[in-house]
Amino acid sequence: MRICISLFAAAVLLPLAFAQTQPPATQKQAEPDKIVANPQHGPDSKPQDGVPKGKLEGPVLFKSKVYANTVRYYWLYVPAQYTPDKPACVMVFQDGQRAANPDPKASLRVPQVMENLIAKKEMPVTIGIFVTPGQTGEAMPNGFTFGSNNPNNRSAEYDALGDKYAKFMCEDLLPEVGKKYNLTKDPEGRCIGGTSSGAICAFTVAWERPNEFRKVISGIGSFTNIRGGNAYPEKVRQSEKKPIRIALQDGSNDLKNNFGEWFPANKAMVAAFKEKGYDLKYTFTDGTHSDAHLGALLPDFLRWMWRDYPGVKGAPEPKKNGG
Repeated sequence: MRICISLFAAAVLLPLAFAQTQPPATQKQAEPDKIVANPQHGPDSKPQDGVPKGKLEGPVLFKSKVYANTVRYYWLYVPAQYTPDKPACVMVFQDGQRAANPDPKASLRVPQVMENLIAKKEMPVTIGIFVTPGQTGEAMPNGFTFGSNNPNNRSAEYDALGDKYAKFMCEDLLPEVGKKYNLTKDPEGRCIGGTSSGAICAFTVAWERPNEFRKVISGIGSFTNIRGGNAYPEKVRQSEKKPIRIALQDGSNDLKNNFGEWFPANKAMVAAFKEKGYDLKYTFTDGTHSDAHLGALLPDFLRWMWRDYPGVKGAPEPKKNGG
């Protein structure tokens, strides 16, 4: 009889004890993030009547000191509202041949978006710097222009973790542009962005140099194991929170290959940012590995990114001394 009672007690109590160690069903079945279907470019990505026209300068051939034996192009967008007596904010985009492409059917159209938002005071007066990856040797490929294929040093520069590209950006390229234009040194006034490997590159710059850049735009980011980028979610979790603001997009039909799966990798980044309490805006779309959806979302991303910067519409008034 004692054996029967003991077996009965075990049959009842063990499942109860096991159930108490499991997370509630609501935790195991968390509501998935909404997937936005096929966002389209809106008016802020197109020329508008009455909007002052800035100028797009370049391409300028640049020889890097940090990346020896490479050359690259960069273009500059200078808004009509820029005056040299006041430091302009800075927005850098990698893969400049795509980001600055003035074709009205291009995906990103970054200068056009900047032009419209600056005119509406939805972002500050900002100079855009659109820089290509490096090409080894003394010259860019013949015929290289907007929309061209990637120069050959791209992965070595963009996918690598560490401080080297941040050093190039902060100690090489920005001082060069600063010889001609008055650029802010306030990290809150500097934004850096890109897509694919250009996105992880942009994040790495802010991650390594948060006292230089504190705003990041990431589209279809390659947070996969091309050159160790899959380590970032755990790095974010294990490191002290940095003063970085991130706007991130990825598509549910992004790449899957021997380097990893892009969509789960971006979801892992979002989860890590949330866990650490980063200032984050993210949108998952149904897109593929394409610039198109970031281009469609870019005006809203930039409005959000600059929402509290002095002089922007709706930003808090600066505090007065003693008040």
